Amino acid sequence: MDGADLAPFVGGAFDVRAVGAGIRPDTKGGFLLGAVPWGNFPHGDDARQALYLLHCGDSPARHAAGLLGGLCANDSRAAAALAVPFLIAIATDVYHPHRAAALGVLSAPARARHFGVASRDELLLHRTDPRRHAPDDYDDYGVEVTGYPAGWSVAAARAAITTEKSALLPLLDDHDPTIRIDAAYALATAADPDHTVRNAFATKTAMERDAMARAALLLAAAEATRADPHPPTAAWIREHWQDRTQPPEARLAAAIGWLCLTEDPAPEELHHTLAVLVTEERAQAMDALPWMTAAGSTEPGLLRCVRRMLHPEEPEPDDDPWASPL
Repeated sequence: MDGADLAPFVGGAFDVRAVGAGIRPDTKGGFLLGAVPWGNFPHGDDARQALYLLHCGDSPARHAAGLLGGLCANDSRAAAALAVPFLIAIATDVYHPHRAAALGVLSAPARARHFGVASRDELLLHRTDPRRHAPDDYDDYGVEVTGYPAGWSVAAARAAITTEKSALLPLLDDHDPTIRIDAAYALATAADPDHTVRNAFATKTAMERDAMARAALLLAAAEATRADPHPPTAAWIREHWQDRTQPPEARLAAAIGWLCLTEDPAPEELHHTLAVLVTEERAQAMDALPWMTAAGSTEPGLLRCVRRMLHPEEPEPDDDPWASPL
């Protein structure tokens, strides 16, 4: 619980980072769920059952994946983080009927706080406290609702994605644009010291013909750059929102990403670009991007990002349908 001495548990059977790192390739490949101590973690049995259903196809994939995503939405990520290596095994199996559902949920535990987040300070930032600029050792993330260390869950999920990034990168070339979008979303959470992932985002952006998938690659590049600052990439993203030959969705994604990478006031050119390109219809369509889905609340994610980033002084709209009018 909060305030407890965690030292005796580091690296042990209740440390999801250690348990996740210890999952053998043959355990993942053979889907040997019984080899993993699910019961050591909050909601572990629920996560195991959801994985079993996804793997076997005995239940609607949306329900099983939704259970894992729901754990993260409810601030209980440990068991979902432990599920990530198995979700990657499903997602990278081109013959598996539920690969899209597995891919869509596998990076949820890798982002400590992102639901409803839409400000320049917080969007694309996986930390719980955007004011901190210390090296990310995951020790200051606080606790989840169950009392489990939140940073341990996030670190375990990100480590699993990093370990398997070479298996996930080919999904950026998948024939299905939804797979390409979700692959970019997952890979944006990987540690990338050699810039393999960030370079892949740039390369694929130049080749991508689907407007929404191109937007996803630009947001993924911005998220990776926020974790590992790289001025040339920030400049490249700025060029994309300034480029009128780019699809509107790509320009909007680049504008949002660039605003998160700089503390400079938004220039008049950007205000004009957003004023011209942002429409209710386009905002609804861009909720196909998981970043925008997570940012939304009572309004589409794009509209909320634009309002929070350009007009942070404005109060949040009242989302209580039972509130009495003033």
